[in-house]
Amino acid sequence: MKKKTLLASGISLLLLVACICTAGAADGSRIVEDAAQRRVTLPRTVDRILCSGPGALRLITYLQCQDRIIGVDGIEKRHREFDSRPYALANPQLKTYPLFGEFRGHDNPELIMGLSPLPQVIFKTFHTMGYDPDELQARTGIPVVVLNHGNLGNQRRQLFDSLDLAGRVLGEEKRATQVISFFTNQIADLERRTTDLPQSEQSDCFVGGIASKGPHGFLSTEPGYPPFGFVNAVNAAAPPGGRGNSLSHSTVSKEKLIQWDPDILFLDLSTLQMGERAGGFYELRTDPVFKALGAVESGRVFGLLPYNGYAQNYGSILANAWFIGKLLHDQRFADIDPGAKADEIYSFLVGAPVYAALNDNFHNLAFQKIPLDRPL
Repeated sequence: MKKKTLLASGISLLLLVACICTAGAADGSRIVEDAAQRRVTLPRTVDRILCSGPGALRLITYLQCQDRIIGVDGIEKRHREFDSRPYALANPQLKTYPLFGEFRGHDNPELIMGLSPLPQVIFKTFHTMGYDPDELQARTGIPVVVLNHGNLGNQRRQLFDSLDLAGRVLGEEKRATQVISFFTNQIADLERRTTDLPQSEQSDCFVGGIASKGPHGFLSTEPGYPPFGFVNAVNAAAPPGGRGNSLSHSTVSKEKLIQWDPDILFLDLSTLQMGERAGGFYELRTDPVFKALGAVESGRVFGLLPYNGYAQNYGSILANAWFIGKLLHDQRFADIDPGAKADEIYSFLVGAPVYAALNDNFHNLAFQKIPLDRPL
């Protein structure tokens, strides 16, 4: 008797699931699993979206779907002297869109529900900060899809999975595949040119001034800085025996930097946001400890495009890698003009050649020797 009851219950459950699936197909809905392993029910076609959290709008721009945006968070409305985000420079119209919340995922359900028409999907990155995606979905009744912003180092797979997921949600699977292939091919080309470097051609490098939730001074770095890895450069800040691919932002001591005394220094230009009397540029010019570094004394300090700008600037990361490769191994990169290469990358990813505008925001110091003999 018990077996019959269990069998009947099982059949009932299967019938219920079948009914749900049939209803979903009938009303045009579909279910996806997002980066937080949440099952989210979506309409078959998605034409109106919001992007919440650092880097969410960047990924959607890569998919050429910025025309489906119907509102923006607070960071997109700001007018800033030092804007390091190529996707924003290529899409100035975003500043005119309605506000739906503050930056870093601090959404406002009331503002969202006040939009007309309403969004059909909210994409959300870094979902543990700001408004909880389940609560936001419950408060608004709008599906929330979590994306993992990933990186171009040890979390490259997560980045590619999120591009694939967003592409499926938006019906842009082909474009998502093209973007993933673009990143893969760019990195493979960089690595191919430098994979057989003899030890005698390798230089110790250090990049300082990297932003992390705001600008920092010269001691701010990335032990797993992807551009160094792409061109097989030696990162002085990487742990012994490795490139530090699994490590993120770090602040090193002056003593360590003096001990390393790298052959070449790179300055992430986001540090200029700290002003004329602070930041990496000012420190390299005025601090006796930094001035004692061999690269400073010999003028081997070069400017790089900002690594971070509301999460990582993937196009700029690639552009920086091409410049670093050209600088370190000119013969192997004889066909490369770094500025032109940057515009090739930006044109594909964000739809416009914004290198000149981006560089102008940072006093035209990108891909140049930093003039430490004078103030800005």
